[in-house]
Amino acid sequence: MSNVQELEMAVSQLSTHELIQFSEWFEEFLADQWDKKIEADILAGRLDAAGKRADDEFLAGHATLL
Repeated sequence: MSNVQELEMAVSQLSTHELIQFSEWFEEFLADQWDKKIEADILAGRLDAAGKRADDEFLAGHATLL
């Protein structure tokens, strides 16, 4: 049995309260992982081109507010 299958089995056996706790923890975990990935991309310069395009569009007056 793989680790993923073991996790799926364990999660499926949680009580409602435990599932809510796990869900909240996992959501926070995913957000932290996303933050680390974005930070690594920024530090590596992988977002420089997109940032420059956004700056150019803004300076050209093509910026839109959401």
